[in-house]
Amino acid sequence: MIDSRVKFRHLQTFVEVARQKSVMKAAGLLNVSQPAVTKTIRELEEALGVSVFERDGRGIRITRYGEVFLRHAGAALTALRQGIDSVSSARLGDAVPLRIGALPTVSTRIMPQAIAAFLKEETGSRIKIVTGENAVLLEQLRIGDLDLVVGRLAAPEQMTGFSFEHLYSERVLFVVRAGHPLLQGGLSVFSTLGNYTILMPTRASIIRPFVERFLIANAIASLPTQIETVSDAFGRAFVRSSDAVWIISAGVVESDIRDGTIRALPIDTSETKGPVGLTMRTDSIPSLPLSLLIQTVREAATDILRDTAV
Repeated sequence: MIDSRVKFRHLQTFVEVARQKSVMKAAGLLNVSQPAVTKTIRELEEALGVSVFERDGRGIRITRYGEVFLRHAGAALTALRQGIDSVSSARLGDAVPLRIGALPTVSTRIMPQAIAAFLKEETGSRIKIVTGENAVLLEQLRIGDLDLVVGRLAAPEQMTGFSFEHLYSERVLFVVRAGHPLLQGGLSVFSTLGNYTILMPTRASIIRPFVERFLIANAIASLPTQIETVSDAFGRAFVRSSDAVWIISAGVVESDIRDGTIRALPIDTSETKGPVGLTMRTDSIPSLPLSLLIQTVREAATDILRDTAV
């Protein structure tokens, strides 16, 4: 039987502390005091008979037992949230809402066509699309704040409890504005790259390791002037108005390259190619609306691959 001492507040507090890696931040988000959060975690540990967090310098980190329990606690909260959504939606005459995490690489390339096709099904579902760094989206997926993440395959250590369905593969590009000096013939791109401002993916982004390995393989250990960003809106605006070089996934700038406002530098980046697809929790069963949306994403990916070279 389930230990009656484990309450909903224990699960909610535990998951939030694990997510924030901070008692103080969790307390603020839960709108309770720090001592109350600490007390709740201690009660949970007494009920489980193991420690779920341990001190790590001035902060805390989750234990191995905590990692195991987090998967189940997250699944339990997700199931409860889905149940509440289902009842509330039925009462209001609405379908279950869909919460989708989309990395920049698919936000402009795949999702518009997929959503347009999904809306034709007239399910009545409300759709929430969230963009951001891969690590953040996966954490939201893990605790049930998202139902699906569409983007690049994460590192193996981040995929525990998740399944991945491959849709296509794409590479990273070095792009500049039309008329950029590096587009002139006879110039060595790698030898002069350090003369320009570089827009790099952030360290938490999924393509950063690909970019770093590629630069090292081409004898570039470091770049002097860097701006780290995952904002495609900023990257697009900044590179169009300056001589900056933007290192970004091909899907983000596909339409810009097609209309000629942004150009890819003549660099062979095929070794940066990585899989793009659907990431879901292994313990979740898609609702009918979510299943329909997944199918429209698959169809959009197929159409794009048919019309363009990746």
